[in-house]
Amino acid sequence: MPVELNFRRPPQKPRSQRPALLAVAALLSVAIVAVALGRGQETEPQIPAAHPVQRLAFHAEDQPDGAIDLREASDGKLVARIEPGQDGFIRGTLRGLAQARQREGLSREPPFTLTRFDNGTLSLEDGATGRQVPLLAFGPSNAKAFARLLPGTELR
Repeated sequence: MPVELNFRRPPQKPRSQRPALLAVAALLSVAIVAVALGRGQETEPQIPAAHPVQRLAFHAEDQPDGAIDLREASDGKLVARIEPGQDGFIRGTLRGLAQARQREGLSREPPFTLTRFDNGTLSLEDGATGRQVPLLAFGPSNAKAFARLLPGTELR
């Protein structure tokens, strides 16, 4: 008589997923509490106020040969001449500000103002539109292009 081998295991209870679900719930609870505590402690970063130490108000005049003359607003003295193909960052920045004036129908008369602050930063402001460009935001080498217009300016 043939022998029959039974390799079937007796039915087992399915594993409970309860521990895994509790672990996920605990993790989510910790994350929610951490976010809630973190939001309650948000504060603005305390940046010390910077004070202007040097200013240059100037006009930018396009020349027939493609150069741009930068002249002091007070007496018309030539501060710098930007030759064609030179100082692309200065050219581009001034061109963008001039185009904004033109789009808004504003006068070319108000000067641009380059300001050096006691914390070493530089800013270019358009007197017509009120736009202010923090020059270090474009990197130190670009800011240095403007910094050379102010004698004794060192960037940090």
